[in-house]
Amino acid sequence: MNKKFWIDLRHAISSSGHVWYHIGLVSLSAGIAMSLPYLAQGFLTYWAFVQNEKVYLVSAEITVVIVLILFFNHLSRSIQSGKLAKAARGAGLVNFIPGGGDLAHHKVKQFIQAQGLPRRVMIIGSTGGTFVDPEGDSHTLLKNCLEARIMLLNPCSENARIRATSILHPEITLENLKAQAKRSVEFLKLLKAARKKVTLKFYSTDPNVKLAILDDHIWLQHYHTTLDIRTMPMYAFKHNPKDHGLYTIFYQHFVEKWDNPETPEYDLETDELVYRFANGTERRREKFSWDGEPHPIGSGLVTEEVPCHEVGVIEPQASMV
Repeated sequence: MNKKFWIDLRHAISSSGHVWYHIGLVSLSAGIAMSLPYLAQGFLTYWAFVQNEKVYLVSAEITVVIVLILFFNHLSRSIQSGKLAKAARGAGLVNFIPGGGDLAHHKVKQFIQAQGLPRRVMIIGSTGGTFVDPEGDSHTLLKNCLEARIMLLNPCSENARIRATSILHPEITLENLKAQAKRSVEFLKLLKAARKKVTLKFYSTDPNVKLAILDDHIWLQHYHTTLDIRTMPMYAFKHNPKDHGLYTIFYQHFVEKWDNPETPEYDLETDELVYRFANGTERRREKFSWDGEPHPIGSGLVTEEVPCHEVGVIEPQASMV
């Protein structure tokens, strides 16, 4: 209740901001108009004093030159900033947060709360480390959305091994990747058991972006080959009705990756990888083994099992999934 009150209060203050802006502008204009006679009188008195004093006259000229230089420099920067802002609006960019620290994490949570909880969440991540953490950005989103589509890096894939060995960080180890991915799967199983519509897929390609689609907003973070994800900046894009922003491009990237027939679905009830044809028809199933030990499987569409070798890495806590 307290959180809702502060959100409503912030919206009320924002909506009335333009009214106070016009009131302040009119008041300032009236104050300047009323003070003009006094300013003119003071200027004439000052000019009568300095017009025959060379030192004061030269000082006044230098001061005027400095003020003009600062003014025109500021004007030039303002024009350039305006052009950049226009380009950002055209691209759909609505927020930029430098990576690193709890401050970035707090800013992301504030922005998401201001937009309201999304009905559908679509995520591309590596291990899903922020799923399980109650303080993570995606934990509350997944618990309150109506539908979730999640894509995580297959911890048994070759690209998972390459990523684990390329990042020099004491917390990033092969086994930790598998452990954190498994905790994320267990959390999604709980959501599934609570009648939440949750679909998980494992991709095996090299991770390049950390992507979260929250209705008409997209949060984006770049997976650098050798750097910690927490050091990378985050960008927020909003859907543009004119379809010329970057939101559409990143949305299509998710759809293409999701619809790829080589990207299997992880069955949260049977722990099997389900491969489908382009039309959605089930093609085959493979038993997914987390511990690398063989597990007997029954008859049916299951054809083979995929052992999970000791491959993996845990991602340090990030501000977005």
